[in-house]
Amino acid sequence: MGIFNNLFKKKEETASTSIQNNHTISFTSENDFLEKYGALALEKQRNLYNVTGGLSWNVNMDAEEITFGDDLTFPMQVLGSFSHSSETWLWLWDNKAGGYAESVMQQALSLKQYGEENNIDLLSVGKFDAVPNDLHLIGMIATTMFNLSGYYLGNYGQGTMVVTLKDDAIDNTESEELSRILTVFPELISTFDIVNHKDAFINYLSQKGYELAVNGNEVKAEKNYNVINAVFNQHNLLTSLNGNS
Repeated sequence: MGIFNNLFKKKEETASTSIQNNHTISFTSENDFLEKYGALALEKQRNLYNVTGGLSWNVNMDAEEITFGDDLTFPMQVLGSFSHSSETWLWLWDNKAGGYAESVMQQALSLKQYGEENNIDLLSVGKFDAVPNDLHLIGMIATTMFNLSGYYLGNYGQGTMVVTLKDDAIDNTESEELSRILTVFPELISTFDIVNHKDAFINYLSQKGYELAVNGNEVKAEKNYNVINAVFNQHNLLTSLNGNS
């Protein structure tokens, strides 16, 4: 991770930053998180891509900001990085050689504490063998826990850093809700190995304010003239999903 020292200016003085955890969010395992909050977290990434997609990126560790293109700048937190050569994840708080300010890793430290309290190794082990999906999962957890606009995976050649950001312009990006749901949920269950698709679907649509009617393996969701029908098999895995408005 020494390349960070060349790419990013280190902060000499530690600033105190207070980041409040969202105490209404609770999960005890990776699967538990994905079933409860995964779809909504993944949906936020589409807003982020609509604003920043295709633009070059740069971070200023001193200012704790990430910039896309020439003029889109957002406050950021850094969670850690993935080494392409060793295929390992390293949380920023465990990067002893980096010398980074504690203020830029407040979210990472809060996640560490949550992981220790709930026996979640993904959040509490400083360095571990990882796969690319782990980066997305870590970003999604942070986005949910701190009610953020999303996370960004910044590929700097030797590795990929994961940063989070928050901005109303991203949160307020308009989208066609029905088509987004019909896209995001299949993307979630095809990307992650989720035990119970039915629970994940019910949680997702409930969080989006849909009225749900459950009839055995079938779930019907309605909101503002949008109607979504999902069918699951005996193992609670999705077999059919369609909708109309």
